Amino acid sequence: MSVKTAVVKSVTARYRTRPDHLWARFPEYAVFRQKDSGKWYALFMTVQRKKLGLAGEGNVDVVNVKSRPEMVGSLRMKDGILPAYHMNKEHWLSVLLDATVPEELVLELISDSFELTSGA
Repeated sequence: MSVKTAVVKSVTARYRTRPDHLWARFPEYAVFRQKDSGKWYALFMTVQRKKLGLAGEGNVDVVNVKSRPEMVGSLRMKDGILPAYHMNKEHWLSVLLDATVPEELVLELISDSFELTSGA
């Protein structure tokens, strides 16, 4: 099972939300939202490596998550955590789903994003 598949499965079960596929042009992109407010807490995408500033050819799976601005800088120092692709880079991160970032950390970052977008 791929990292992306495992993470999507965990997110679906833990937060009891289903992915929305909003773009016909990008059917593999999946948005997870808060049930009450509709705010996004995770966006799964497949992005060209060069668009992320990564070496090599081809695509890579990522998840964009919201993060506390005071944590963004230190998190970006970790391998596989990048400025958010197509999102506010002060509040959002792109996390590689190619086993560079341990699955446990990916799930922690999604948990933080869920909390930050909960409106509580």
